[in-house]
Amino acid sequence: MKILLTGGSGFIGSHLGEALLDGGHEVAVLVRDPRAWRLDPWRDRAVILAGDLGSPSGWSQALGDFAPDAVAHLAWSGVAGRDRNSASQADNISLSTDLMEIAHRAGATIFLGLGSQAEYGPREGAITPDAPTAPTTAYGEAKLAAGRLLASSAERRGMRFVWLRVFSTYGPRDNPHWLIPSLIRDLAAGKRPPMTAAEQRWDFLHVRDAARALRRAIEMPAARGIYNLGSGSAPPLRSTAEFIRDAVDPDLPLGIGEVAYRPDQVMHLEADISRLRRDLNWEPEIPLREGLAETVRWYLDNLWIYDEAKAG
Repeated sequence: MKILLTGGSGFIGSHLGEALLDGGHEVAVLVRDPRAWRLDPWRDRAVILAGDLGSPSGWSQALGDFAPDAVAHLAWSGVAGRDRNSASQADNISLSTDLMEIAHRAGATIFLGLGSQAEYGPREGAITPDAPTAPTTAYGEAKLAAGRLLASSAERRGMRFVWLRVFSTYGPRDNPHWLIPSLIRDLAAGKRPPMTAAEQRWDFLHVRDAARALRRAIEMPAARGIYNLGSGSAPPLRSTAEFIRDAVDPDLPLGIGEVAYRPDQVMHLEADISRLRRDLNWEPEIPLREGLAETVRWYLDNLWIYDEAKAG
């Protein structure tokens, strides 16, 4: 299958690109910076389309020549916490629907998009894909609106549409400001990372398991509509943080309780993945402790990448 990937230089996207190529697919990746370091493991095996979603005149002809069968749309601007309530979140909606139109003209019949647990807002217990949506951020509102518009646009065009709402992923190549990488980096520097009371129960899915689910969602005709993408379990956040600390250095302190909870703090984040299991015959394969140990080792070996990226 020929697949267009957006967001391939991001955390999940870089692992998905690798998984698609390893699965025998042809991949064209649309990226602003073809030199982005996350592309290094597989750049030479992919077709690189240098360009921006907002300027399709620079890449739409090349996409037509590639003639994709499917689109994996992971690109999204404003994922970082400081941008979660920016008015610019709305730009992602039109960029996504424009991409679907361009890809459909190029021959694509399958469109996979990446949603977010932020579409639900804070909830208790395991969240099903049919749970009411009540986002509390502009990011969540924009993801919800994009998913709905893409679904109706796909139906009009006769395209198979899949929308996977991602909960929390972790693993090598993550963004340094997220919880697990920031804990590892602080501890590796001998710092005492400040934390909340860490009473939250959070669902963490290894990024390779996430990429495997996304690949199967593209490949399997039974995959349609909305799915939750998580591990299906929510251990206490404190135990996750303590395991990471022990993997770095058990003698280092954690600043448990030094940061107040946000007013909209999510205390229970757990995905009901039964629909994903049923339609994709998919299960998470990497146990949390095994994945965390691997992640700690990767960061300790690769901290220089983030220092160079920051310097650049």
